[in-house]
Amino acid sequence: MDHVAGVSDTVSGYAGGTTKNPTYDDYTSGGHREVVKVTFDPAVVSYEKLVDIFLHSVDVTDAGGQFCDRGHAYYTAIYVLDDAQQAAAKKVKAKDEGELGETMVTPIEGSATFWPTENYHQNYYKSQERTLSRFGYVTRADAYKGYRKGCGRDARVPSVWGDSAYKGIAGH
Repeated sequence: MDHVAGVSDTVSGYAGGTTKNPTYDDYTSGGHREVVKVTFDPAVVSYEKLVDIFLHSVDVTDAGGQFCDRGHAYYTAIYVLDDAQQAAAKKVKAKDEGELGETMVTPIEGSATFWPTENYHQNYYKSQERTLSRFGYVTRADAYKGYRKGCGRDARVPSVWGDSAYKGIAGH
């Protein structure tokens, strides 16, 4: 979402669970999902457009998680803040289900408390800090690129959405 015109901030976090102040070590035991809080200028990009972009950047057919990340923490979901967002998200989801030709497993959830992740998770995909990962001792940005390819994200999203995969995201 950082590459979408009108988005001014994205923050990685956890939401939807029951525990307070979850951390990377315990968020799954509290029932949280990994989420992203998106701050945007509605004069530049609509909420509906952001929902549409999100749906076209994940596998909305996988009820078990995303790519090689499995379990509830990785199930896709849309958390709405109010009735207007819920109505808009339902409208976009219905339109996109028509485009997809099948029912999406991505639920539209009510408002949930957002807990930001630890600092090292923020902007992980572009961090030049080095880390030991399953891809060796590499920058976090390179580890993320390796994850996308190794876990099948780069191949799976286009296989679900075809030419409309990642629509609206420059340089996905």
